[in-house]
Amino acid sequence: MALRVHHLNCTTMCPPGGRLMDGRMDVSGPAALVCHCLLVETDRSLVLVDTGFGLNDVLRPRPRLSPLFLKGLCRPQLSEGMTAIRQIERLGFKPTDVTDILLTHLDFDHAGGLDDFPWARVHLLDAEYLGAVAQKTPLDQRRFRPSQWMNVNWVTYPKPEAGERWFGFECVRDLAGLPPELLLVPLQGHTVGHSGIALQVGGRWLLHAGDAYFHHREMDVDKRRCPPGLRFYQTLMEKNRRQRLYNQERLRELVKGHGSEVTVFSAHDAVEFERLESLEKVPLDSPFLTFPLESERPPTLHA
Repeated sequence: MALRVHHLNCTTMCPPGGRLMDGRMDVSGPAALVCHCLLVETDRSLVLVDTGFGLNDVLRPRPRLSPLFLKGLCRPQLSEGMTAIRQIERLGFKPTDVTDILLTHLDFDHAGGLDDFPWARVHLLDAEYLGAVAQKTPLDQRRFRPSQWMNVNWVTYPKPEAGERWFGFECVRDLAGLPPELLLVPLQGHTVGHSGIALQVGGRWLLHAGDAYFHHREMDVDKRRCPPGLRFYQTLMEKNRRQRLYNQERLRELVKGHGSEVTVFSAHDAVEFERLESLEKVPLDSPFLTFPLESERPPTLHA
């Protein structure tokens, strides 16, 4: 089956720290972190990968979002026009064409649009759902916002002890009722049930790695690095440091060994988003350009 993918930025976040957060050496002022979501056209319906922030986050940011992230660490520039549902409409689709949503995890900036699509099935690892509901720590109570997912049709998956392998990754899952070109790839660490979403498009693979890493230079196999502000944020938000660092290393090995077959990207890196968005109309079996150096300023993000 031929899938078609649209890259959506479902709200830009402008945390304090500027280049210490996003690493753009020639840009002053607040940092710019995207919420990189995917709209996938199958032969039967539309599938969303993550939702970013939703309409109710824009209309009623409090109490849906914690002040720690709303006014402190993330500072999302909330706008109705950047919600997934409004971008889908601008592309000429009906929101009801979205039948399924695939979640990397349940953090507030990935699941805010779930209640804009109450008819859709929402797929994720059951460990993620159970961990978000349990809210065992004060930070959990701020990052996981049940008001964003009060009326959701969940489809959860246990992590099997053994399963399919995909480029060396174990326990990869097919998704119920969806084409085999869409896969759930366990990448725990950032949260207890964090996953990547793999898509086979045009003869090659895309891997949306969610928050398994935050900055494109972390995938540099020769000299990896991360802006200090983002490094602190990842440490603050991690649920299992050993698993997070292990999965980052596995992603680097994937890039090193299979970069001609798989394009890996994260949820919040503006450089990755702008490059993939600009290549949206380029056949994915053509050679991919490398991501620009951090000294190169990425194009202006859409408002």
